Amino acid sequence: MSRALPFSGREIRLASRPQGRPVPENFRLAEAGVPVLEEGQILVRNEFISVDPYMRGRMNDSKSYSAPFRLDEALDGGAVGEVIASRSDAHKPGDVVVHQRGWREYAVVDAAATTPVPSGLAPHSAFLGALGMTGLTAYAGLLKVAEFKAGDVVFVSGAAGAVGSIVGQIAKAMGAAKVIGSAGTAEKVERLLELGFDAAFNYRDAPVLEQLAAAAGEGGIDVYFDNVGGEHLEAALALMNTGGRVAMCGAIAQYNSTEPPAAPRNLAVAIGKQLTLRGFLVGGQRQHAAEFAGRMAGWLADGTVRYDETIVAGLENAPQAFIDLLDGANTGKMLVRI
Repeated sequence: MSRALPFSGREIRLASRPQGRPVPENFRLAEAGVPVLEEGQILVRNEFISVDPYMRGRMNDSKSYSAPFRLDEALDGGAVGEVIASRSDAHKPGDVVVHQRGWREYAVVDAAATTPVPSGLAPHSAFLGALGMTGLTAYAGLLKVAEFKAGDVVFVSGAAGAVGSIVGQIAKAMGAAKVIGSAGTAEKVERLLELGFDAAFNYRDAPVLEQLAAAAGEGGIDVYFDNVGGEHLEAALALMNTGGRVAMCGAIAQYNSTEPPAAPRNLAVAIGKQLTLRGFLVGGQRQHAAEFAGRMAGWLADGTVRYDETIVAGLENAPQAFIDLLDGANTGKMLVRI
């Protein structure tokens, strides 16, 4: 058992498992002692933590691709911060690293489980977003999973979010014939057009199928990058061209649902249209990380890709930031600055 250092840090714990939409009472702010470093470990003062939709599934006590959070223990997730103590030859105080021990002020991390942040390339927060797992999700999902090719018509749901906004910009950079995005407010629709989307619509204004058909026109859709599921997936299937490809990244429309989803009801069209529907996790795409990092650094440097961040101040506000994320309150990446 490791001894505790003579100081402690705050952390967010899961107090109870949400039933449907999470509420603040499902979380608890607590103090925890910081353990003494063992050989090969580093102590990181977290600067930003990542708030991501997939975390909702880990709050349920059910089998999934990622282990459930434990009750009355700190949540975890992506974080970036400064090394303040080290028992690793590969790291020294002052280094900045990305790791997976977020939702706390101080993290003791195995040095081998961190990724160094290069100095001067971009703000540290970008390594949780456009230059991190978010960007890799967009890049690999579009180019490797959906096998995008120049001339494709691309539809992205949840397009003003961290992943979706980058997917659309990569598609434009790689020669898409048309990029269409959906979002939940008029302001987000306007932002998508500023980012270079050819068309965008507010899914709250009218049925998704009706608006998507108007945006796609006679050309139909070749690639659908799905962050939402439900009605969006059903509409996309209806308008997909023969041989179309769907990258199934997320289904945020049903993360808080307590009833089975009603859609898609037209999945059989995938047979006649010879569609490919492929789910993926970013963890299975790490072999593309170096390729992605080089390309994205160039795109950010020349302005081809831009990114948005919604930053909430204070670890104590992380639970509300997460709740707001599921309600669509963010534009771009949702982060908490500690």
